[in-house]
Parts: sequence; structure tokens; C-alpha cells
Amino acid sequence: MRTIITTTLVVAALALAGCANSSASGRSSTTPSAGSTLTSCGMQLTVPAPPERAVTLEQGATEVMLALGLQDRMVGTSYLTDAVAPEWRSAYDDVPVLAEQYPSTEQLREANPDFVYSMRASAFASDAAGSRQELIDLGVPAYLSANDCEDPALVPDEVGFDAILDEVTDVARVFDVEQRGRDLVAEQRDTLERVTAAASDTGAPSVVWLYSSVNGAPVVAGANGLADTMGRVAGATNAFDDLDAQWSETSWDEIAQRDPDVIVVADLSRGLPGDSADDKIDQLRSDAVTKDLSAVRDDHLIAVPATELDPSVRSIDALETVSTALTEYSEDRR
Repeated sequence: MRTIITTTLVVAALALAGCANSSASGRSSTTPSAGSTLTSCGMQLTVPAPPERAVTLEQGATEVMLALGLQDRMVGTSYLTDAVAPEWRSAYDDVPVLAEQYPSTEQLREANPDFVYSMRASAFASDAAGSRQELIDLGVPAYLSANDCEDPALVPDEVGFDAILDEVTDVARVFDVEQRGRDLVAEQRDTLERVTAAASDTGAPSVVWLYSSVNGAPVVAGANGLADTMGRVAGATNAFDDLDAQWSETSWDEIAQRDPDVIVVADLSRGLPGDSADDKIDQLRSDAVTKDLSAVRDDHLIAVPATELDPSVRSIDALETVSTALTEYSEDRR
């Protein structure tokens, strides 16, 4: 386990974060901001001025920043689990990558951040970037998504879109680009309203959300994650809503017994056998246990990028994709 370095050198390097250059484009106005105070997973964060040297520790946080047009305020990013959305790829390419996975405390220190942001609590482990409290003690605000707080008791009972949009609002306020945040939130709420209005047209199909397989065992969405919320918003039922987990292993035989109307297939781009949507669909169509499933027989298979099935600014895209397909499939069942 890596020891957190708290020598005078580290303190001095990180303390300089508060003195970052104050000139940057993309502000809500030309008037200097007085800074902001907010609460993140039970910790009060004081951000004295809009950050100029932000570091994002994983893809979800990175894409929130890019969606808000804040790539010029980033001095580092890390840990892609999927391909960056095409509309942000060019902006992403201009941001230094500190590490293939989470940066170490030393790598983070060298970037001299004035704000650190992650949607994953694991990024702040002692053998990764170090705890949020240590960063805060060094004068570096460390924001963590409400959907993955260190203390599970602080995580909302339902992993849903409100928490994602509240996070967008928080980040926009911290960086003094509140109008951009309002525009993005409004756009996503419009999509939510359209999907909700169309839910009654789907015929309430049963859905299996297939993420991956571990040693041959399929991993599916249970009742406690965003995929379950997406299904309910879109008018579907989760075939595994009895599983008390966000994602859980099951068996192909169990999927066959539940015989879903639709299977949503996660497209993972990490390159392991069976990760891609095409690999999963090929297996579903060729395996003796699954080839006669209603969803497979009717070709009611929906592929979505895996990163969109966990809370992120891109989750709304998966919701819209699934909603559109469910409405089309309902016509086939009539």
C-alpha cells in the first residue's frame, strides 16, 4: 500500500494550487468570482476562486468537465474505462493524461492541482490519489460524486438522474460557468421528460441489463443501480429487480428462466474477450442456453457504451437509446 507523502515539499507544492493563474476563458462573466462553498459526500469544500488547474481522476468526472467546456481549466486526467464520446475527443486530446489508471499521490502532486474531482470513491484510496481529507488539509478541494460516497449511508437511496444533474450544477458553479450548467441540465431534463412521456408506449417489457461476464458468469443489473432506474423511467421492468445490488453475477440458466423481452448489452472497449457488444450478442445467438430466448429470437438486443450505464453526464444518451428501441419493439409485439 502506498504511503501518503505529507512532507513540507508536498505541502508547498499543493499549497501553490491556490495561487494559480486567475486568467481563463469560459467564465460566466468578466467579474472575478468570490469563490464558492459546497458539501460533497459529507465534507464541506471551500473553493476560494474558480479553479484553473483541475485534475479529474476518472472518465465520468472528465466528461462532466468536457461537457461544460472546461478542458482549458484542466491540467490532468486519468483512467479511461471506455472511449471518450466523439463530441469531446478533440478537447480530451488536449488534456495531459497523468496515468492509465488512478494517479499516485506523487503524480497528482506534480500536476499541482487546485481542484480534484472524481465520480469514484476508489480514486481517493490510500494506494491511489490519497484521501480527500488529506487533500483538503493541503488546501486542495476534492469533490466526489454523491452516487459513490466513501460512506455508503450518504449515497442516495435511488441512483438516478437528479443526483447527476445536481453534480453538473455544482461543478458549473465552482468553475463560474453557471449558464453552461443550466443549459446542459435543461437539455438533459428535456430528454427525461420525452422519455417519461413515451414510457406508456413501451408495453412494460422485461429487460436484462448485461454488463459483462466474470469467468463465464454473466454480470447483470440488480435493483440498486442506474440501469434499474433507466428501465423504470423508460417504462420497462428489470428482470433481476430481486437482486439487492447495482450489478451482480448470475447464471445463463437463470437468465433463460426469466426469458426477458429485451436485453441491453454493454459495449466495453477495454479489449478483453467477451467485452464488446458484438461478442456478447454472438454468444447470446450461439449458446444453446440463450439462443432461444425471446429477446434473442426477436432480435430485441440493444447495445450501449458501458460507461453510459453508470452515473455520468452520458447516461442520458443510454436512456434515450433504450427508450427509442423499447418503443420500436413494442410495435413488434402487437
